[in-house]
Amino acid sequence: MSKYKAIALDIDGTLINSKKEITPRVLQKIQKLQEKGVAVIIASGRPPHGIAHVAKALGMDRNGGYVSAFNGGKIIEFQTGEVKYQATVPEELRDEIIRYAHTIPESTILLHGDGVIYTEDDTNEYARFESDIVRMPLKKVEDLHEVIDYPANKYLITGNPELMPEYSKKMAKHFEGRLNIMQSAPFFIEVIPPGVDKAESLAKLIAMLGIKREELVACGDGENDLGMIRYAGLGVAMENGEDCVKEAADFVTTSCENDGVANVIEKFMED
Repeated sequence: MSKYKAIALDIDGTLINSKKEITPRVLQKIQKLQEKGVAVIIASGRPPHGIAHVAKALGMDRNGGYVSAFNGGKIIEFQTGEVKYQATVPEELRDEIIRYAHTIPESTILLHGDGVIYTEDDTNEYARFESDIVRMPLKKVEDLHEVIDYPANKYLITGNPELMPEYSKKMAKHFEGRLNIMQSAPFFIEVIPPGVDKAESLAKLIAMLGIKREELVACGDGENDLGMIRYAGLGVAMENGEDCVKEAADFVTTSCENDGVANVIEKFMED
């Protein structure tokens, strides 16, 4: 019998392929895990609204499971909607974050609201990409300050992938110790609360579930997956993942185009 009692899955480039689909074999393997009582966790930088249709496709509304959204900033038991944990960006840093984002050329800053994404530039191609993948429309505002009247789990800066890695490093240095700055894609800079990442949220969740880290499998492909891949008892990188992720992983599976998640489950989690 497999020793693993939980599996955490990134979405883009991991759970879904380039067509934004979960392949039939991956779906079948995950549903078999659910039948066995294995905890299935979607761990993504996306907002909860942008994860819901993926969770439903896995049957989590019927079979249970957990959503760790905003790179770990908010954990929800999907079937009941109960928020198990959340962290928000310190409000006193709001103005400084927006000012800093405005210094990055060819970029715009996004804020996920209740069913919409607020932005000062709805023509930015990467803002439109985010809108498409999370299935939330863009809503243009003249000044982001107009709509920030609630604690935010995350700010997202989108822009030129040739420039963003450099600015991500600069921004991380500028806000060191005050915010967690990371990239989930070459054209995204994620701005999240200090101390929050996928690993930290998974540690909190599995403690609630009475599961040890040695009993956790985590699969991902991007820089924002590094923490959970290092944390899990079995950290898995996708073949299509970034080199740093593959170097940190215990195992490299096939790509998201070739049933990578299904192959992990078959190799390590089936009796």
